[in-house]
Amino acid sequence: MVSDLIDARRRAAGTAVLFVTHEINPVLPLVDRVLYLVNGRFRIGTPDEVMTSENLSELYRTPVDVLRVRGQIVVVGAHQESHHCADTTPSPEVRP
Repeated sequence: MVSDLIDARRRAAGTAVLFVTHEINPVLPLVDRVLYLVNGRFRIGTPDEVMTSENLSELYRTPVDVLRVRGQIVVVGAHQESHHCADTTPSPEVRP
């Protein structure tokens, strides 16, 4: 996985890495700090400090549950349409 390669290089070089992603779960085990941004609002801290139901609910302004299952963080929130995927279903043609 790419995140494992980045982590190995970071450790070998003794450097910091700024990693921007929309899919945070694969990188959470590799990071010691998180900057979580939502529409100009943010939280910064360790993954355990930032990734809480209270913090994410405040950031998204909607109820969000953060669960810890088998050492992984699972985020469950209200269903919203994706900002990244387009609906490719053709709309029916409207005729007068």
